[in-house]
Amino acid sequence: MPELPEVEVVRRGLERWVSGRVVAHAEVLHPRAIRRHLPGAEEFSFRLRGRTVGVAERRGKYLWLPLDGSDAVLAHLGMSGQLLVVEPGSPPEKHLRVRMSFTDGGPELRFVDQRTFGHVLVTPMAHASGRAVPEPIAHIAADPFEEHFDEAGFARRLRLRQTEIKRALLDQSLISGVGNIYADEALWRARLHGARPTGALTGPKIAELLAAARQVMAAALSEGGTSFDSLYVNVNGESGYFDRSLAVYGRRDLPCSRCGAPIVREAFMNRSSYSCPRCQPRPRRTAR
Repeated sequence: MPELPEVEVVRRGLERWVSGRVVAHAEVLHPRAIRRHLPGAEEFSFRLRGRTVGVAERRGKYLWLPLDGSDAVLAHLGMSGQLLVVEPGSPPEKHLRVRMSFTDGGPELRFVDQRTFGHVLVTPMAHASGRAVPEPIAHIAADPFEEHFDEAGFARRLRLRQTEIKRALLDQSLISGVGNIYADEALWRARLHGARPTGALTGPKIAELLAAARQVMAAALSEGGTSFDSLYVNVNGESGYFDRSLAVYGRRDLPCSRCGAPIVREAFMNRSSYSCPRCQPRPRRTAR
């Protein structure tokens, strides 16, 4: 599933190609794509027609296009969603779900989603964690790149959570945008095993981990994100290539670039965790 860097790559593309334009028509080709827009496809299209799109924004793994007035088009890419900028008249993609055209006759915005886990909707805005955000994500915590991200508050809530550090990093009510890939990479950089109890972390270690998360996601962003298959692409249909720079994720049995020990894979919440057994020793109280 796309994480913060991949979604930010898409947001930047939308800012360049879509922001400032006026919607001429929005066509829904699959109802599941707007399943969270409860009034349905006709109302979805009506709400968009004639609206001017503002500068694309993002919080964590969600992105949205503000509309003139107090609404926004909120999108979550799910596992395979793509927001593509495509020339009008281009053949429809096999899994095209929503198509948006503009009054200037320029490139269309298309939502393509093979697995239909993603969604788009038109929604009012609310205020949460220091900024205006779409109402459905008002409960989502700020992400570590936001101006109003509260580092001291994050550290305090993290220690009180009484769970394992990787579980906490994936908790979007605590910190948004960090998914499985970048959690593993940040933990490796901070020399922490994902099973380390949050209550045992010191303030400086939490700061180090947060800095590591920012660093690895910024590095991924500079390389267009991480693409393990053809489903994650930017608005022009291009894949990212940060997977070539990953230190631990997906590198089972390969040598750690820091100490040479073979990277290990462990089952974690129906997914996988990757770590270096030497640089990131499992805490003794949870040893198997």
